[in-house]
Amino acid sequence: MALSDTQGDVSGCVFDIQRFSLHDGPGVRTTVFLKGCPLRCLWCHNPEGMSGRPEVSFHVAKCVACGECVRVCPNGAHRLQAATPGSSAVIHIYDRGSCDVCGRCTEVCDTGALEFIGRAMSVDDVMKEVNPDRVFYATSGGGLTISGGEPLAQTAFTLALLRAAQEAGIHACLQTSGFASWQQFQQLLPLASLFLFDCKETDAQRHKDFTGQSNSLILENLRRLHAAKAKIQLQCPIAPGFNDREDHLEGILTLAQSLPGLEGVRLLPYHPLGKSKLERLGYKGPCASPEASADPSLLERWSRRLLENGVRVLNPPPSKP
Repeated sequence: MALSDTQGDVSGCVFDIQRFSLHDGPGVRTTVFLKGCPLRCLWCHNPEGMSGRPEVSFHVAKCVACGECVRVCPNGAHRLQAATPGSSAVIHIYDRGSCDVCGRCTEVCDTGALEFIGRAMSVDDVMKEVNPDRVFYATSGGGLTISGGEPLAQTAFTLALLRAAQEAGIHACLQTSGFASWQQFQQLLPLASLFLFDCKETDAQRHKDFTGQSNSLILENLRRLHAAKAKIQLQCPIAPGFNDREDHLEGILTLAQSLPGLEGVRLLPYHPLGKSKLERLGYKGPCASPEASADPSLLERWSRRLLENGVRVLNPPPSKP
């Protein structure tokens, strides 16, 4: 089905599209990652989704100091200098304060040390990447997943994508932190087939400490979506040293039991992917990301505890022999 002219023309800022994804909703999916997020989770593994604007990622280890970026940069944001006084070895200095993110440096960087993160895409652009895989969606029960960042940081674009998926008969998931106005969620209700709703921390003060925002609005939206009979899967990232606590597990259990219409709960092990990404993006703020992944035995024990108390676990531990 053809999109309306106005809907097809709506554009947003996308930082990645992953095809054949198996972990962002049921079946085989195409996951579209949008830039912009109101939270600043200390363990964020997709920090390229925090800013709503395009960025340049600089991977120092991949740089061979060829000087091509120095040649094309109109603002002198890149320069080469001696590694030490009198040394013949040179290093690449990237001055982000002088950079206007034009992206010219990324176009001439053959090693991938400089990468442009975030591009403007219309709904038509996205659907051209989604539609070819419809046969896989049909056979696996998959579809489109809109993630981020936080999709509701780009509400108009998210709504247009969901409408396009609905018109095409494609199952559409929305992965969300829950931090948005209820009015925004109301617009999504008729369009989203499934909400993948994050539960990052059940303690109110710790949630603010870990993410920069209170969880009161998030929990209110979760309960309202549940009351509206939306299909919801609760996603609970477990970050070592932060929320891998017994009282947080009890909070997840209590929350899940209070929402009997939930599709289920998924405990997500933290992976230390975000820390190096933060460095490549030049973020200087506090980063307390754990150095190691979540303990599998802890996740298994917690999963069994939820199951024993009547909560459906979407990624249950293997059955004991």
